[in-house]
Amino acid sequence: MLQKGLYMLEWARDDVSNVAGELSLLSGLVMWATTYPGIRRKMFELFFYTHYLYILFMVFFIFHVGISFACLMLPGFYLFLVDRFLRFLQSRQRVRLVSARILPCDTVELNFSKNPRLSYNPTSILFINVPSISGLQWHPFTITSNSNLEPEKLSVVIKSDGSWTRKLHQMLSSPSSIDRLEVSVEGPYGPASTHFIRHDQLVMVSGGSGIAPFISIVRELIFASTTYKCKTPEVILVCAFKKSSELTMLDLLLPISGSPSDISKLQLKIEAFVTREKGPTTDSSKTPRAIWFNPHATDAPISAILGPKSWLWLGAIISSSFIIFLIIIGLITGYYIYPIDQNTEGGFPLAFRSFLNMLVICICIAMTASAAVLWNKKQNAREVKQIQNVEGPTPAGSPQSWVYRADRELESVPHQSLFQAINVHYGERPDLKKILFECKGSSVGVLASGPKMMRHAIANICSSGLADNLHFESISFTW
Repeated sequence: MLQKGLYMLEWARDDVSNVAGELSLLSGLVMWATTYPGIRRKMFELFFYTHYLYILFMVFFIFHVGISFACLMLPGFYLFLVDRFLRFLQSRQRVRLVSARILPCDTVELNFSKNPRLSYNPTSILFINVPSISGLQWHPFTITSNSNLEPEKLSVVIKSDGSWTRKLHQMLSSPSSIDRLEVSVEGPYGPASTHFIRHDQLVMVSGGSGIAPFISIVRELIFASTTYKCKTPEVILVCAFKKSSELTMLDLLLPISGSPSDISKLQLKIEAFVTREKGPTTDSSKTPRAIWFNPHATDAPISAILGPKSWLWLGAIISSSFIIFLIIIGLITGYYIYPIDQNTEGGFPLAFRSFLNMLVICICIAMTASAAVLWNKKQNAREVKQIQNVEGPTPAGSPQSWVYRADRELESVPHQSLFQAINVHYGERPDLKKILFECKGSSVGVLASGPKMMRHAIANICSSGLADNLHFESISFTW
């Protein structure tokens, strides 16, 4: 028994290391235990911070099996390191937060300055970090702006649900509003295409803050209908809210500033359902408000970390760093490891050989990726001077804020068209079967975003076989 215990604690010099394997297994088990839905959803921070153990898991795994056997998973591991280091470099830059729109329903729209060359598709997401709230927490949010309709601005919508989002909402909505908020981002990340345009009719069903991805789709269709003069699908937006104050989220369908968006050319019909109120409620003390920030000189517009030709740069980083790795590790093996293997009993230590390989891989990736990022950063710096001022006029005083007047906005043609397209139902839930089966187009795209039960109900309707023209797609952002 004692001999088996000693064998488990053995760290062999030139063979499999049992201790390293046990440490790697222990790290993996701890990460696996926190992935249970009950832990992940109720104690997300425990789940989040525990998964940093992946570093120990990988290091001790390579120590355990040796670098030769670990090469079986080298391609995936190598690409992960490249991606992780590029994300790290992007997250070090503070971005320029231009304004925030605060809605009565505890929802905030953040508007960032962005490089005009940065392009992304609807339903993309952006990871956001606010150091004044938490230096380690990164939260994904749906991008609601359109990179073509708003070439110099990027917007995200944040609903006050968890502890992090509540702190952000309190910080921005407090009477003594701040002049500047330090923010870092990673992304954007999103789908490769806008396939929803191919349908004759588009039905988008949302619940609560699930309307966020549909805002970007509506803006994309506005851009397509006004710029390309092409036929866009008829759009029916079915949105369910608990309270009438959440109806203000429909204001987010149009940008807060910039050139007017001609929504009148879009065939848009909005069916809004307020489920927990029998009629409209008015509270003059709760009006939408916008805050304009004073950015720091070091704040930069959101840009693609590798520029518009990111795939070309990414291929160059991967290929060049791997070639440099092979050259350096070849020289180390030929002039340092091989002589020791030949002249020393037991040869070169297996764990140290693995350590050298991991170190050289990290150094090569860091060198090539940093060079590519610095090159693109210089290019972006030249373009920053040419970016138009997206803040617009702001009143004097500190903090620089003004009240968003919905009645004044309705005087404009775009907002009047939006107002006329909205049909509000109080004290009832949408009859999804009736709405979907009344769609007579030959190809009807059905998009659902919101609670799981709602998405499953819509999926069952579309797959029931009672209508052949319904094509279902779920948009879920459950992390």
